[in-house]
Amino acid sequence: MLPYRWLSLLLFLLCVQAKAQDMTRVRQTISDLSSPALHGRGYAFKGDSLAANYLQKQFEAIGLRPFAAGYKQPFTLPVNILENRLKLEIDGKALVPGVDFIAHAATGSGAGEGRVYDIDTLILKDVDVAQQFLTNNLSNKILVVYQRHFQELLSLPEPFQPQLRSVAAVIVRQPGPKLMGTIKGEQLPFPILEVLEKSWPKKAKKVSFAVDARLDPQYRSQNVIGFIPGKIKPDSFLVVTAHYDHLGHQGKDLYFPGAHDNASGTAMLLELARYYAQPQNTPDVSITFMAFAGEEAGLVGSRFYTENPLFPLNRIKFLLNLDLMSTGEEGLMVVNGSVFPKQFSLLQQLNQQHRYVSQIRSRGKAANSDHYFFSEKGVPAFFFYTLGGTTTEYHHPKDTADTLPLTKFKEVMALIQGFIKAL
Repeated sequence: MLPYRWLSLLLFLLCVQAKAQDMTRVRQTISDLSSPALHGRGYAFKGDSLAANYLQKQFEAIGLRPFAAGYKQPFTLPVNILENRLKLEIDGKALVPGVDFIAHAATGSGAGEGRVYDIDTLILKDVDVAQQFLTNNLSNKILVVYQRHFQELLSLPEPFQPQLRSVAAVIVRQPGPKLMGTIKGEQLPFPILEVLEKSWPKKAKKVSFAVDARLDPQYRSQNVIGFIPGKIKPDSFLVVTAHYDHLGHQGKDLYFPGAHDNASGTAMLLELARYYAQPQNTPDVSITFMAFAGEEAGLVGSRFYTENPLFPLNRIKFLLNLDLMSTGEEGLMVVNGSVFPKQFSLLQQLNQQHRYVSQIRSRGKAANSDHYFFSEKGVPAFFFYTLGGTTTEYHHPKDTADTLPLTKFKEVMALIQGFIKAL
């Protein structure tokens, strides 16, 4: 038999190793979710469906139970899908997708070339400027507009609209410092490319471009849902949610990995599922894990769930939504903290007792993640996101797994476990 001091050391090392292995698994999950194989978990090349298949396998391996219809809850949404070509040249110089330019989320499809036509902001105030715009042949012109005036361009009165629709393409000059992608469920009638100001030549004359986009008004996506039945009150539920979708592809070669947003929150959801799947950790009430799609397209998946719940919403004791969970140097933000002061006070007490994070800040009601439509239907809910750190590549092609510090990942998980136990 080992001497006591060596046995204690061995147990300590095994404990440290187990914790290290847990974080190794977390990083692997984030790496898997943000890998090129899942195409940015968006709608081009069915990235969202590939990610859903990955999550279902994880749910099955963990031991989560499906509801009657299975793990997947299908729904449809309109989405503008950017596949295949994405190219831009200015005066013969090729710009780099994701670095110098991206496509606007509502871009139309097209390819060609044309002369630069700078939009004068006096178009609605000066008769001569307006007349020049209305009488010019714009079919071979590339309209160039500053980002701050782009909405004004789209909102031109009806007499200007036929001219606007006739342009070869529109370039939106973005001040930066970085480009930020989005998702849209609509498509404008001309190609639109966003170019960083620092990448736009001072005397640009000629532009050639190619962008492929198709609007799918009924794209089929899915939420992934599983649960662990409670030991005492299986008809009462705690719910943990995170959106697994991201922006996906723009063209064949450019994709948005979405490691921070929100592979990090999805990884934490899976780790919590693993914890509560262990018999010694099963709570008295049932606990459901919901991975939503369509968040980036306007909270579509979570809204669909609240309109088509798998069990009555009034049976949800509390909901915790996890998004942007990879930092934490400056603490944790709780959306709805001021809406539910009793539960927020409980969080604060737990944090003061165990010092998980440096601070827990509170916000009011906000429609900024998947908790929102649950709250609107009377479900008590918090939305957690971490604060601080160097992860700033939000909605950017550089939001990759290797950039995430995961500074307070374990501590936030421990806080959540303590909160769930105390509810």
